Amino acid sequence: MSEEAKVVTKQRVAGRPKLLVRQTAGFVYCPGCHEPITARAIAEVLEEAGMGDRTIGVFDIGCSSFLLGLLDIDAVLTPHGRPPDMATAVKRIYPDNIVFTVQGDGGLLSIGADPLLGALTRAEKITIIMLNNAVYGTTGGQMAPTSLVGQKTTTTPQGRDVIRTGFPTHAAEMISTFKGTAYSARGAFNNPYNYERTRGYIKTAFQKQMDKVGLSFVEILCACPANWRLSPEDSLKWIEEKMLPEFPLGEFKSVDKIE
Repeated sequence: MSEEAKVVTKQRVAGRPKLLVRQTAGFVYCPGCHEPITARAIAEVLEEAGMGDRTIGVFDIGCSSFLLGLLDIDAVLTPHGRPPDMATAVKRIYPDNIVFTVQGDGGLLSIGADPLLGALTRAEKITIIMLNNAVYGTTGGQMAPTSLVGQKTTTTPQGRDVIRTGFPTHAAEMISTFKGTAYSARGAFNNPYNYERTRGYIKTAFQKQMDKVGLSFVEILCACPANWRLSPEDSLKWIEEKMLPEFPLGEFKSVDKIE
């Protein structure tokens, strides 16, 4: 074997991101949950950009709050639904840092709708990452703003009825209509291809913030096997067969300047 070949065989092509904290005292997430994969994607993007020491995460109450312990970055935990407000304050104090929120669909679109609308209206230079698992995960699987029509939850045991509870909220499309939005996209982690695609969305969202264009947003479809009453494998099928037709993946807005 040539010296050149020996060097190639030792080249690292994959591994654990340094910003991803190893869990030594037990893992808090349910088997098959996609939220910790979000932490890995964020860690990879920040390491590639060399911004790990200049990033501040703002985390909401709920399953997403546990990401605070998975990422080796400065972080803040806020009252439920208030991460956009806190991120606004943090970004104005540290304008050269990457400031992002991680929130569930309920925390952002329900109790957090007011802070979200304010940040969008002001075109705050922050990034919002919303984890869409179509239920309230931490509190028992109740219907969320993104629950599908006909979906059975603990508060809609017969399935979501549009006459009583309306239709699911399409966050990425809605947020793209605001003038203050620089970037809006929706991804998923149900297969390796979509993981890489979504990681690219997060990278672009952070870059829009670094370029000081406006607010950037990434919605991520996440499995919740425990509240869906499905196995991790069947949860992947449910995303493919049920969620993707309702919530198509892709970029809905990407601009380099807001006028």
